[in-house]
Amino acid sequence: MATRSLWRTRGKLAVAAAALLTGGATATVATSEDPATALKLCTAVPVRLYRNTVTAASIAFDYEYSLWGLSEGSVEKAKVKHEVHLRSARKLQELCFKNGGIYIKLGQHLGQLEYLVPEEYVQTMRESMLNKCPVSSYDQVCEVFKKELGETPDKIFEEFDPVPIASASLAQVHVARTLDGQKVAVKVQHTHMTDTATADRATVEVLVNTLHGVFPSFDYRWLIDEIRESLPKELDFLVEAKNSEKCLENFRKLSPHIAEYVYAPKVHWNLSTSKLLTMEFMDGAHVNDVKTIQKLGIQPNEVATLVSQVFAEMMFRHGFVHCDPHAANLIVRPLPSGKRTILGKRKPQLVLLDHGLYKELDFTTRFNYASLWKALIFSDANAIKENSVKLGAGEDLYALFAAILTMKPWNRIIDPSVDHLVIKGNDSERAERQMYASQFFPQISELLRRLPRVILLMLKTNDCLRSVNSCLLQGSSVETFFIIGKVSSEAVVEAKKLQRKSLLSRLDVLLEEILLEVRLLGMQIALWLLHLRRALTG
Repeated sequence: MATRSLWRTRGKLAVAAAALLTGGATATVATSEDPATALKLCTAVPVRLYRNTVTAASIAFDYEYSLWGLSEGSVEKAKVKHEVHLRSARKLQELCFKNGGIYIKLGQHLGQLEYLVPEEYVQTMRESMLNKCPVSSYDQVCEVFKKELGETPDKIFEEFDPVPIASASLAQVHVARTLDGQKVAVKVQHTHMTDTATADRATVEVLVNTLHGVFPSFDYRWLIDEIRESLPKELDFLVEAKNSEKCLENFRKLSPHIAEYVYAPKVHWNLSTSKLLTMEFMDGAHVNDVKTIQKLGIQPNEVATLVSQVFAEMMFRHGFVHCDPHAANLIVRPLPSGKRTILGKRKPQLVLLDHGLYKELDFTTRFNYASLWKALIFSDANAIKENSVKLGAGEDLYALFAAILTMKPWNRIIDPSVDHLVIKGNDSERAERQMYASQFFPQISELLRRLPRVILLMLKTNDCLRSVNSCLLQGSSVETFFIIGKVSSEAVVEAKKLQRKSLLSRLDVLLEEILLEVRLLGMQIALWLLHLRRALTG
């Protein structure tokens, strides 16, 4: 019975996909002003949809057939489910690599969703999507150079390494030396992105809409709108270059106290176009390479604190946020000024790469988001609810929203202890998260449908930063949450100062600021006592 039901589902998927792909392809040919591009799309869309349909049906059948008849809660079912999760994750991985482009970006995002998908998917995607992306040939690279700058790389640069040092979903990076001797990194867009970006977007749209039609609880149609908006910006490297300069300018103007600790490579504008980006070459260690960071004389916990502060400043003060801070996009190097910590260790500087995906938070959203994090840090249940509702979670799902942000159950979120949000990164915590993800999947899907897209990008950023912290600290630390609490609280007070005009209201804000300093001092003392207790017992 279950098998027949599944084959009916598989049939639904196949019929829906076939109808949509043939109709979509015909429409593309009929309406396109560029017949060559239309022909490529008509070729690419059916192939991708076929792969998508076969993969989705194969995974669905595997789950139904393999788990059929096994007792819920039994050891045997848990073992079989783990095996099916692994097989299915590898099928999705293979699909992402075959389709390339946007699919690899989706695979990278999937690798961050610990609160939504099984651990087997998270680990499989994390291990492969950041460092095993497809590579364009040197001939294809030359093709891009000829179209963009009129010459091949060997005519434009004194030296150009034909073998890329890194390859990502949309582009790859080559080391070169300019005619005046400067070492640079040249980011070259994959040639197929021009032809397949539209096809990828169309096939993802078909897949998401079809899955929602077959399984109504699977509602990720918001993903289509996000891809439609963000992809054209990510494919224009001039936008990325402008973002990098704006990011540094924000730190200089709005966060001068840490501006020297943040850096982005300088852009060579005369050697950059929408598909080529030439930047200053950066030496350093990727943020997840703990051994190299230590060899540089830098403490990993100092890096974790800096990463937390940099992104807290972006979110709560600047309202202009780098939304793709996975490990491949963050480099650590010793602070060029040579400053050291009180223990004699070198201070770190964080170098931000890949500025293609940024989100702007308007004043109200930034204020509410900062207020929510302030409430989370200080275990203020009423303020958590109030600001979660303002951000779109609703009065029925605000606790779930808080749980996704912190990766903690509600009873821990409102626990007044100073380390109530610290993630230990052990097996029991991971098992607990997976249990909640399975138990509340429909509610999580509904929450993600409700939230504004800008907040969904903040969740993605939060997921990436949590993964970085996990590499640096094997979990998270009280210090990182103290930084988040401090920056979010100060941003709330600063925002209120801008809004209050009367003398009385300004006095209210002044009083709130004094009380905040007292609370932060109390939190700092509690941190010292916690460290002292651990030192004495450890």
